[in-house]
Amino acid sequence: MSLVRPVREEYEVALEPFTQHDLTRDIPWPLRIWQLGWVRKSLILIVLAVLWEVAARVQDNDLLLPSFLQTAAAFYDGMLSGELPGKVWISLTVLLQGYVIGIVLAFALTTLAVSTQLGRDLLDTLTAMFNPLPAIALLPLSLLWFGLGQNSLIFVLVHSVLWPQALNTYAGFRGVSETQRMAGRNYGLKGLRLVWYILIPAALPSILSGLKIGWAFAWRTLIAAELVFGASSGKGGLGWYIFQNRNELYTDKVFAGLAAVILIGLLVENLLFANVERLTVKRWGMQR
Repeated sequence: MSLVRPVREEYEVALEPFTQHDLTRDIPWPLRIWQLGWVRKSLILIVLAVLWEVAARVQDNDLLLPSFLQTAAAFYDGMLSGELPGKVWISLTVLLQGYVIGIVLAFALTTLAVSTQLGRDLLDTLTAMFNPLPAIALLPLSLLWFGLGQNSLIFVLVHSVLWPQALNTYAGFRGVSETQRMAGRNYGLKGLRLVWYILIPAALPSILSGLKIGWAFAWRTLIAAELVFGASSGKGGLGWYIFQNRNELYTDKVFAGLAAVILIGLLVENLLFANVERLTVKRWGMQR
C-alpha cells in the first residue's frame, strides 16, 4: 500500500503596504526623538550655552567674559537696530565674490591637470608653493597692489579658497576608477565633456569636501582681514564691527559679533551643504 502525501492547496497572503512608520513603530518615542540630528545638535548648543553662563558667573567680570544672556541681549539689540544685519551683508557680499572666483579658478586648474601632463605639473608646483602660505600673509601685498577696498579682500579670499578646493577636486578626480573613465571614452567623451559627465559626478564627495573647507577658510580669512585693516571703502563688515567694539570695550558686542560669525557658519553647514549632500552623494549611495 503506497502512501500519497496530501497536496496542500496554494494560497496567497495579502500583505499590508510597507511604510516608513513600520520601522519606528516599536521604537520608544524618546529614542525616536533622539535619532533626529537637529535634536542632538540643539542639545549640544544648549549645554555649551549653560557652561558659558556658569563660567561667566564664576568669573564675575563682564569686561573679560560677558555671560551668555548678556551676549544674547547685545545680539538682539544689534539685530533690532539693523547694525548687525548690515555688517553681515557687507561681509557676505565680499565673501561670495572671492569664493566663487576661487572655485572657478580651482576647477580650471584641475581640468587642465587631468587633461595634460603640463597641467598636472603646473598644479603640483603651484599648490606646493602657495597652499602652505597663509592668506592673511598676502594682505600687505594686496593692499599695496589694490589699495584699501574690496579688491584687496577678494584677492586674499581667492587665495584661501583656490588651493584647498583644487587639491580636493584633483584628489577626487584621481580617485575615479579606470573603469568609469573607459566607459566615458567608449561613449566618445573626452576633454571637458569627460570631466563634466564622468569625473565630476564620480568625484563629487571630494569636491563637496573642498567646497566646505574653502568656505571655512574664506570666512575666517575675511574676518581676520577686516580685523587687520578695518573698513573697506568706508564700509566695515563683521570683522570691523568686532574690532570697533573691542576698542570701545563693549565686550558683549564683541561676543555678539563672534556669535554672528558662528551662526552663519552653522546655517551654511546645516542648511546648504547638508542638503546638497543629502540630495546628491547620500541619495546616490556614495556617502553614508
